[in-house]
Amino acid sequence: MKDLEFKLKQAGIPETPHKFVKKMLFVSLIYTLMISIVVIFAVLKYQIGIAVIVLLFPISFLLLFSYFLKFPELRIIKRGKNIERESVFVGRFLLIEIASGIALYSALKGVAGNFEYSGKVFKQIVDNVRMGTSIEEALSNAVDECPSRNLRRLMWQVMNSLQTGTDVTKALTSITEQISKEQLIEIKQYGKRLNPLAMFYMVLAVIIPSLGISLLIILSTLINFSLNLPLLIIIAVGVGFIQFMFISMIKSSRPAVGI
Repeated sequence: MKDLEFKLKQAGIPETPHKFVKKMLFVSLIYTLMISIVVIFAVLKYQIGIAVIVLLFPISFLLLFSYFLKFPELRIIKRGKNIERESVFVGRFLLIEIASGIALYSALKGVAGNFEYSGKVFKQIVDNVRMGTSIEEALSNAVDECPSRNLRRLMWQVMNSLQTGTDVTKALTSITEQISKEQLIEIKQYGKRLNPLAMFYMVLAVIIPSLGISLLIILSTLINFSLNLPLLIIIAVGVGFIQFMFISMIKSSRPAVGI
């Protein structure tokens, strides 16, 4: 896992790779012990073979440990989306501040204090500059570690303008307008994807369960078919699972756009 240190930085997790792996090993062990305790009770109650526990413990531990090691990647995706939603507003904020005659360092400090997610990235930049790092170098380090593509483009334009001596406001205006247009395109594409998803949702989560329950009620009166409570609970859980899957699909496909 040579890239673990870089992923931890992108995810905003202030831990060394060794410390993070140790923590995940401990968490995996705790969860594995909890699962084993449940299995032991099942063994005692239903007389399941003891070999189940022997096999389940290492398999559960390895699966849980592999899952928890993916936590930085999930954190990077979530953090990147949160920063993406603020990218246009960050660009406009910097543009207004610099155009009004405020120094770049003060503008960066203003972003750090006014934005929830992007502010953490700029706070690191401000802290590095305060400790003696040049603004160009601090921005370069932030570009490497930032999980948001649009914010990286903004910071790269500022850094490039500082290095070449060109007007920062022109570069910020151009990149902010470009990001805004791209986000509008993403919103339109998202609206097109919602139409088939809504149709499948109506069919699978509304129409089929409603008609299916009605048919089961009719069949239970015509033939010797028992429509008992456990069966209804299973159907309700299945419908709930389908609805949860659709909601998850819609949320995952939603563009990271701040409105």
